[in-house]
Amino acid sequence: MKNQTCFEGDCVRVYMSRFLVFGAYVAITVAALSLFGCAREKTKKIVGFSQTENIGPWRVAETNSIKSEAAKRKETYDFLMTDAQGQTSKQFSDIEDLIARQVDAIFLAPREYQGLTPALEAARAAKIPVFLIDREAAGKPGEHFVSFLGSDFRAQGRRVGSWLAKATGGKASIVELTGTAGSSVAIDRAKGFRDAISSYPNMKIIATQTADFSRAAAQRVMENIIQAKGSDITAVYAHNDEMALGAIQALKSAGMKPGVDVMVGSIDGQKAALLAIMKGELGVSVESNPRFGPLVFATMEKYFAGEKIPPKIILKDRLFDISNAKDFVHEAY
Repeated sequence: MKNQTCFEGDCVRVYMSRFLVFGAYVAITVAALSLFGCAREKTKKIVGFSQTENIGPWRVAETNSIKSEAAKRKETYDFLMTDAQGQTSKQFSDIEDLIARQVDAIFLAPREYQGLTPALEAARAAKIPVFLIDREAAGKPGEHFVSFLGSDFRAQGRRVGSWLAKATGGKASIVELTGTAGSSVAIDRAKGFRDAISSYPNMKIIATQTADFSRAAAQRVMENIIQAKGSDITAVYAHNDEMALGAIQALKSAGMKPGVDVMVGSIDGQKAALLAIMKGELGVSVESNPRFGPLVFATMEKYFAGEKIPPKIILKDRLFDISNAKDFVHEAY
């Protein structure tokens, strides 16, 4: 400014003030542009998926199915996924994080039946619909969650029990390897199996122990049971294929022939299990379909369209044994 007169310190203060005002203006402008950008991004719905863990072929196949379906719909939805790493406490925190990130829907594969109620309550308070997949959780459909999508776990257990009853002539000393303690799938598969063998007085469960759906854990558990029960064991019922395959390895290491000395039955229908059936080591595997992606996205879209969603959507599962395993092994995961 041509006629401006000021002392050196005053000029510094003036210019500093102008700089601060200009800086504030820039900050406000950037913030406004950022908010505008966020508003534009929010034209897409955000879907959150809380996975219990990503270990084992079944769980990985489920994750891949949902991620693949999300990728097909990337123009419509942003997709967020969390991994609870087998910890209920972490899954609780994961759900809270998805709520804080203002997702429009949550797909939840609960690790346990109990323990997630407060998180489901928080989702309901935030008006975020929750869709349970592959495992159930405590709560009321239509309130704490929209619907449960999955298999009839009790029917799965009954089908293995009925198959074993026929294969053993109704006489067996059975080792049961159970899934994650407290999970709806482990509870129901145990109940269903007992329903099936209850009318066969010579079919008795002589040992029950969890191996947490893990092949390695099942091998260790089965080795210990073999040491305790030895040749008394004539059948094994495993709540999933991974545990059945671990039990088979333990039996072979102990010099026992799976499929000859000990009949083995399980649930899931994975490729390794069907190959074991074809080798004569595994007797039966009842399918538990992990490919939820198309179904859960379609169900969510029906919900957003205002359609009434049933409280349970049950998948139809097949039974694989030596009569048909070779016909389906090419499509197994």
